[in-house]
Amino acid sequence: MEACGEEAQVKLLGGNISPFVLRVRIALALKGIDYEFIEENMQNKSHLLLQSNPVNKKIPVLIHNGKPVCESMIIVQYIDEAWDTKAPVLMPKDPYDRAIARFWAAFVDDKLLPCLRGVFKGQGEQQQKALEESGASFLLLEEALRTSHCFSGKPYFGGDEIGFLDIALGGMLAFVKALEKVTNLVLIDQEKMPLLSTWMNRFCEADGVKDVMPDPAKLQEFISAIRVRFTSPPAAN
Repeated sequence: MEACGEEAQVKLLGGNISPFVLRVRIALALKGIDYEFIEENMQNKSHLLLQSNPVNKKIPVLIHNGKPVCESMIIVQYIDEAWDTKAPVLMPKDPYDRAIARFWAAFVDDKLLPCLRGVFKGQGEQQQKALEESGASFLLLEEALRTSHCFSGKPYFGGDEIGFLDIALGGMLAFVKALEKVTNLVLIDQEKMPLLSTWMNRFCEADGVKDVMPDPAKLQEFISAIRVRFTSPPAAN
């Protein structure tokens, strides 16, 4: 996006295939915020990245009027609060609903993502265990869509519009789809998880989301290349 006007001071340090960066790009796109995207080489991190995130030295980093904000879901919440007059509102207005959204967003990061990493890096029994744990986590999200008063009967976790939890989980979808292709495994089973599957398709085709999704072929190529490193036997001395 071209930077202009008062938003000319918005920069995003990231990478085109990072699911965590994708979360932030989705939030910015939904809010219609123009920004300068600066792609980082994580093998040769820029001075700006190291200066902006000296603690973790990771992407994404949002820089707004010279002030850096780090960690993807913290950035998403910051975007919602800093541009609170721009629709959509990403965080629920009700305190309880906000707490539930934060709970499930933490579940995605703390429970689901480690399982997906296990599928990504593993093989054999190790990968199968990670696959089963991933499925169990996705089924819990399916059940939340079915029964939770916060989500049940609504097109998105955020209600009628994409919200905080949608972005937390939705940022992972391109990676999940590519991982399914590369491994020939099913992570989100349409028969077992009809509500989650429908949500996934709706989310990926939503305005403001589909335009920032990474190229599937490039993502699959990246995942295949990285998996080789994890699954290849060590070289003989």
